Amino acid sequence: MYIYFNFHQSAVIPYRFLNGDLEICLITSVKKKKWIIPKGYIDFNLNPFESAKKEAFEEAGILGNDNTYDLGIYKVKKQVGIVDVRVFSLEVTKTLDDFPEVKMRQRRWFKFEEAINFISNKEIVLMLQSLKEKLSTQN
Repeated sequence: MYIYFNFHQSAVIPYRFLNGDLEICLITSVKKKKWIIPKGYIDFNLNPFESAKKEAFEEAGILGNDNTYDLGIYKVKKQVGIVDVRVFSLEVTKTLDDFPEVKMRQRRWFKFEEAINFISNKEIVLMLQSLKEKLSTQN
């Protein structure tokens, strides 16, 4: 008999506009080197968005403002249980050359259409599309 636990993580979809084009920042996972969004377990002393911003700094060396959209939740099945990942948008205001995981990951800015092709999780793709719609109605 297996005992499953529910864990909670938070993540951000980092974005910026460059020459009028929406770009998305992706990073590679440590083990499989797949293109992913920054995410991690929620720190006990931070709310989910603050914790996700902290992960974005540690994993991708990016900083952003506090204006965000809550883009939803996706679930990941792990050996120890189910992980609920709450995803937020993060408008990036600064990209750093030095950050805690700089030697462990690659970071790359993709044009929006390109980013969708590199993300394997269909729920995250839907969140990317939702973000693009929200940003287009904002302007």
